Amino acid sequence: MRPILKSRKLMNVCYDIRGPVLERARQMEEEGHHIIKLNIGNPATFGFDVPEEILQDVIRNLSEASGYCDSKGLFAARKAIMHYTQEKQIKNVQLDDIFIGNGVSELVVLTMQALLDNGDEVLIPMPDYPLWTAAVVLSGGMAKHYLCDEESGWLPNLDDIRAKITPKTRAIVIINPNNPTGALYPNELLLEIIEIARQHQLIIYADEIYDKILYEQATHTSIASLAEDVLFVTFNGLSKNYRAAGFRSGWAVVSGEKGHARDYIAGLNMLASMRLCANVPSQFGIQTALGGYQSIYDLTLPAGRLMRQRDVAWKLLTDIPGVTCFKPQSALYLFPRLDPEIYPIEDDQKFALELLLEEKVLIVQGTGFNWMKPDHFRVVFLPNADDLTEACGRIAHFLQHYRKRHGT
Repeated sequence: MRPILKSRKLMNVCYDIRGPVLERARQMEEEGHHIIKLNIGNPATFGFDVPEEILQDVIRNLSEASGYCDSKGLFAARKAIMHYTQEKQIKNVQLDDIFIGNGVSELVVLTMQALLDNGDEVLIPMPDYPLWTAAVVLSGGMAKHYLCDEESGWLPNLDDIRAKITPKTRAIVIINPNNPTGALYPNELLLEIIEIARQHQLIIYADEIYDKILYEQATHTSIASLAEDVLFVTFNGLSKNYRAAGFRSGWAVVSGEKGHARDYIAGLNMLASMRLCANVPSQFGIQTALGGYQSIYDLTLPAGRLMRQRDVAWKLLTDIPGVTCFKPQSALYLFPRLDPEIYPIEDDQKFALELLLEEKVLIVQGTGFNWMKPDHFRVVFLPNADDLTEACGRIAHFLQHYRKRHGT
């Protein structure tokens, strides 16, 4: 029979966070192997529970959640999000500027589909969260990756951003706090990015899903709070700050100069209506989440579990010869570098697979985040300290043998 082929639109789409190495890990689990998973930022898997008051609000309102709601989301949930934007000092946000989706992931795809014609370009950080690149490609656009510089704490390289702007450039994406590096962007840099967007009439898409997961008294500024004459779309949700990844409840907020974007916003409304609405039950938790006790801060204090686990993993990894790593100021990840002189890796997906097969530790290779060289990998520090210690010990053991095999 004639083979049924996937769409050519998927030829350049990559999402290695759930890619071939993960498939091999699943096979190994089915064979009875225990895999230490450092690949996905899924808090519930590691004992980080949804706050009880959020869960109870969802349960109490289940009887009210069986029908469709407004395509943009429940009134009370959007009202709470509007108040949160005011706390973040994002000006002039109305209820109609807020779109609730099935996680930020759905909204990233929706906002790209509403914007891009074939050949349009979007500036995306390198490394990135790969959904952004995939969403641009699926929407017919071209992802142009600008460099984030490890030597400067993984901050975006402004000269590289400027150099990659063409007449086809429509937007710039920032991920702040950053996944996979844990970098947090200072206001001076954000203002420079705004100025670039202003000069070239670009939309700024700001992925801020980790905006409360901050360490050592770091503070986060929403870029949309710093200007009103540029169009911003800001993304956030329940998945990380409130450990409710499975609820699939995120939101996108349109702000700034909206007058010249009426047609684009009409496109957003159309796509939001076409999928009828987002998951209704989880929306009943949004008001309680944003207005209630912010238990995430208990986890990010010096004695908190997340900060302790960050410190354990960072220390153990950087103690390995030839491994260096920026100490993250935010989020849930480490992005260590392997010195190419000591670890001459040509294919980092193969490297990740070998680590899995030999040590039963699952990571994601750096090129899975559209990083340009096979010299990085991402580690999630959500597992408890004992499991992190075991995992880092196995990584150290693997790298020791790697050095011996390659005579370095």
